[in-house]
Amino acid sequence: MLYEEMAFLAFHFHWSREELMSLEHAERRRWCREISAVNRRSIGAPPNPFDLA
Repeated sequence: MLYEEMAFLAFHFHWSREELMSLEHAERRRWCREISAVNRRSIGAPPNPFDLA
């Protein structure tokens, strides 16, 4: 999970390994959620991927 979070954030923000490792796990997870929400909005997907209505 750590490498997945770091790869995701590095891809989107171009942060260094040191910058990513200095973040608390909860903060890394929050950034991942925020980026994912922006990506979903940009393609017109619902905020909740299980919300089919």
